Amino acid sequence: MTIYVGNLSYHATEADLKTVFADYGEVKRVVLPTDRETGRLRGFAFVEMSEDAQEDAAITELDGAEWMGRKLRVNKAQPREDNPRGSWSKKQDYRTYALTE
Repeated sequence: MTIYVGNLSYHATEADLKTVFADYGEVKRVVLPTDRETGRLRGFAFVEMSEDAQEDAAITELDGAEWMGRKLRVNKAQPREDNPRGSWSKKQDYRTYALTE
């Protein structure tokens, strides 16, 4: 399982998140996505811990907690859904089809 951490301060670092989540168990990985064009943090992160029970405890305790001036949203990460509007390959297929007729 992976934990989604939303409404993060743009000043939060991987080390900051590891410190906070270490109170609940061993942190295996932290991912802080950045904007491709600006390189700026996107305001959310993903945290993986060693055991599901540790992740559940962290979610219970940290969801809604105030941290770095913001109220965190912490829950189980959901699988990414395909977004047909944003899919380059589908747009490419449509353009190719339209040009060949």
